[in-house]
Amino acid sequence: MPSTSGRSRFIFFCLAPAVVLFVVFLFIPSIDVFRMSLYKWGGYTDTKTFVGLNNFSKLFQSEKFYQVFQNSILLIVVVTIITFALALLFAALLSRGKLKGTNGYRVVFYIPNILSVVVISAIFSAIYDPSNGLLNSILQLFRVIDEPVLWLGDQKIVIYSLAGAMIWQAVGYYMVMYMASMANIPESLYESANLEGASPAHQFFTITIPLIWTNIRTTLTFFIISTINMSFLFVTAMTSGGPDGATEVFLSYMYKEAYTNSSYGYGMAIGVVVFLFSFALAGILNAVTKRDHLEY
Repeated sequence: MPSTSGRSRFIFFCLAPAVVLFVVFLFIPSIDVFRMSLYKWGGYTDTKTFVGLNNFSKLFQSEKFYQVFQNSILLIVVVTIITFALALLFAALLSRGKLKGTNGYRVVFYIPNILSVVVISAIFSAIYDPSNGLLNSILQLFRVIDEPVLWLGDQKIVIYSLAGAMIWQAVGYYMVMYMASMANIPESLYESANLEGASPAHQFFTITIPLIWTNIRTTLTFFIISTINMSFLFVTAMTSGGPDGATEVFLSYMYKEAYTNSSYGYGMAIGVVVFLFSFALAGILNAVTKRDHLEY
């Protein structure tokens, strides 16, 4: 009995600091966001007016919000699909392609992930520069375009230019994670598939993907939610939401409303919607991607 009591106290004292930090810096501020979304407040005064759900009513009647919602969904879909397709492809090529210098490729692909968003934004802003940018120069060299393209100035393509920078930043990280998972798959499975005459592509979809699906599922949920945060950083560093709101996303819109336009309560209402959207999206992803666990 004494040993059990001592063990319980030890566990309590180990967990207590983490629980306190969680409550003070995450739980209480989150609850406060919900509370402040019910008030009209500029954020810098003592004057607060309770308006109930009026901020939410105003939000859902705003055309700007629906443009922001569309931009955010477009980024989530495009960045997620391309990032995961490339990460899985490169991981399979480096794991199964028997290439020399695999560790060197890992380092090269992983480098973008250790760079700050500001550095990556500066690199891609230079690449997209309409006058001396690398992208326009290459396209003009091969006669793909006649006139320089405004990659960050054209409302129709700027969101895809932003997506390109986000994809470049993320691919290497997930590629390395999938390579680690693929390394645990028994070689005997591929040898048996080769004897049966299965092509590398067929092996990839029938052996590799099913056996690393748990990892894919976990990283997919994590990545989609983190894309909401990362998009804010890239937008802030590269376009500031322009041109004409074409790259405005959830968190950049919330930040501007709360801290630039002094509509703190309205900004918190946006934050509540983003929280609920993220929570619902995570739940839907978990339900859609749920499969029976395969063992080998």
